[in-house]
Amino acid sequence: MADAENTILLETTKGEVKIELRPDLAPNHVARIKELAREGFYDGIVFHRVIDGFMAQAGCPNGTGTGGSDKPDLKAEFNAEPHTRGTCSMARTNNPDSANSQFFIVFDDARFLDNQYTVWGKVTEGMENIDQLKRGEPVRNPDSIVSMKVAADA
Repeated sequence: MADAENTILLETTKGEVKIELRPDLAPNHVARIKELAREGFYDGIVFHRVIDGFMAQAGCPNGTGTGGSDKPDLKAEFNAEPHTRGTCSMARTNNPDSANSQFFIVFDDARFLDNQYTVWGKVTEGMENIDQLKRGEPVRNPDSIVSMKVAADA
């Protein structure tokens, strides 16, 4: 493993996923993801919005897309990294500085999101497991994050 401190091990109900973090692109967002993962915030949280050919979204403690962590929202760290298959990016409201704990993983190219959402990582292994997540908006009987850990702690 290249950099265990900047690798996320995501165990989903469909299998394991490895995510390479990109602190060079979004240092504050990467720090938040690691902080929440280390607190166990994501464990048990569902993929509440999964759109075929677009993306899978998780990170809402309410399971509906309406909530976040008890930490303050993050200032946008938009970057030029393209939203291509496996890209991990932060969800937000219409306010650019509203990212908190929700994130999404892109199934296919979604370049129309470029420079409008903060890219913080990329799936390096297990994308086939993300592909298997149940679809819906909202998802009926959704798949979930079993655990999300920083590889250095695993």
